[in-house]
Amino acid sequence: MDYDCIVIGGGHAGIEASLAASRLGMKTLLITQNPDRIGALSCNPAVGGLSKGNLVREVDALGGEIALLIDQSMIQYRILNRSRGSAVQAPRAQADKLAYQNAARRSIEARRSLEVMMDTVTELIIEEKSAAMGERVAGVRTIRGHKIGAAAVILAAGTFMEGKIFIGEYDAPQGRLGEEAALGLGNFLRRRGFVLGRLKTGTPARIAGDTVDYGKMERQEGEKAAPFSFDWTPEGSLLFQPPALPCWITYTTPKTHEIIRNNIHRSPLYGGKIQGIGPRYCPSIEDKVMRFPGRDRHHVFVEPEGLYTNEMYLNGLSSSLPEDVQELFIHSIPGLEEARIVRPAYAVEYDYLDPLDLFPSLESKRLEGFFSAGQTNGSSGYEEAAAQGIMAGINAALKKQGKEPLVLGREEAYIGVLIDDLTTLGTNEPYRMFTSRAEHRLVLRHDTADRRLTPKGRALGLVADERWERFSKKCAALDTIRELLEKREVSPADDNKILRELDRFPPEWVMGISLDNKYAGYIEKEKRIIGRNAKMERVKLDPRTDYGAIRGLSAEAREKLAKVRPRTVGQAARIPGVRQGDVALLMVLARKNAGAGGMS
Repeated sequence: MDYDCIVIGGGHAGIEASLAASRLGMKTLLITQNPDRIGALSCNPAVGGLSKGNLVREVDALGGEIALLIDQSMIQYRILNRSRGSAVQAPRAQADKLAYQNAARRSIEARRSLEVMMDTVTELIIEEKSAAMGERVAGVRTIRGHKIGAAAVILAAGTFMEGKIFIGEYDAPQGRLGEEAALGLGNFLRRRGFVLGRLKTGTPARIAGDTVDYGKMERQEGEKAAPFSFDWTPEGSLLFQPPALPCWITYTTPKTHEIIRNNIHRSPLYGGKIQGIGPRYCPSIEDKVMRFPGRDRHHVFVEPEGLYTNEMYLNGLSSSLPEDVQELFIHSIPGLEEARIVRPAYAVEYDYLDPLDLFPSLESKRLEGFFSAGQTNGSSGYEEAAAQGIMAGINAALKKQGKEPLVLGREEAYIGVLIDDLTTLGTNEPYRMFTSRAEHRLVLRHDTADRRLTPKGRALGLVADERWERFSKKCAALDTIRELLEKREVSPADDNKILRELDRFPPEWVMGISLDNKYAGYIEKEKRIIGRNAKMERVKLDPRTDYGAIRGLSAEAREKLAKVRPRTVGQAARIPGVRQGDVALLMVLARKNAGAGGMS
């Protein structure tokens, strides 16, 4: 083998996968079509948001990179959902796109055991272990004829695998505007029997900021910034002062909607050229206009692309309409009457792997040693990609070490919810994380991510000594804060003294323990539910089980179980179509077979 691990793609999933694998002792090769575009923020110039901010902080707590990257490139910071409960609040930051890319590339190049190669992977090298044990990956072949061996391959191709962009009547084989698609690998996987589909996403136009009339818009300031990463000293967090650029809010008008309706026949989405399914929760402006005819306006957020440019991003105006139509409807929006388009909006259609073909470790059920992460699995968003990337990198390394994979539970992390949803339920549209998807969101607050996951990152070897020492000191301080708050409840006379003692600690630490206390009753109830569910998660199922031979299962359960091949009874219980009676039967059979040496 030339390498222990090859990662295909230099986006947010590829960055985390390659860094995690490298940090865990694997000689790793990152193959990307353009090293200058490692870490590119392809769409919106922001990281975080509702539930997404939680994902960023969880990746950081495990020892990942995305939080450190946004901390180095932040130009505005806000906590979303301030008016609602703490369980659904989350940080979001605007990024300087070029600074983010530069920081990502520096992180990659700083790893001695991680190499970068500019090329395009067109095929996997596959070897047959035996008729009984199936096939395993042995490396990749590239468009320039290179044959590179590896024990593990992680696919993180984003929107580039057989990608095609659309702008009205124009289309081209590209993964991003002006960047060639990665052709060959998608068709290779189809020929090998993998289940692939087509998805669609899009991005708005970028306009010259000096052609905007900001006087006609609402100004949106940021808040006092705080780091996403837990890898800061308390003193450093207090001194954290990135630039603070404003964003702006305007709205579409009836004229905007009229222009779009009059030209909807020129949209490749409505004309039938685009076959892929787009994101339900982030629709194009033409989708909004056609699906919600009663709405007379829609938000448009005008966001800076960075300190290095005056380009502005028109959040809310994703489109695949022709450029002349884009110009017309943009000019119909207050403040944008004279806006000059620098880059047009476009849609992109691409191949994705059916995530039901993946184990919760993100390893393929069809090909041993082959992992997949990010938009290639049917998800959307930088944060979802980064979360899958670090887990794929970790599990590729654990497989090499002969250890069990790391699978986070739904009660442990939003990462666990994300991967469980994809590998248990599948998706036929770009999957987006929401707080509503997490049934245990009360215990998954963004500020508790380090308490939940840093010990796991340390056990893996991703959390360095210095960081672990700071974390240990923080945990001790949190215990002290908890004791002081309890004293305050029973000793009102000593309130001023206790408050002075609490002032020694960072306000966010005090707030975190205060929230723990405030929701203690609800959290205890959640923990009881989690404990009951954990019993089913501990009952293992053999993924090779022949469900068709198990008498008593419903016909639908047989079909669904055979497709998903769950690893635990808990996962089986979450599959739509598997009934309570089916779950009870699986419990009995699993325990019976465990006593006999394994379920078959």
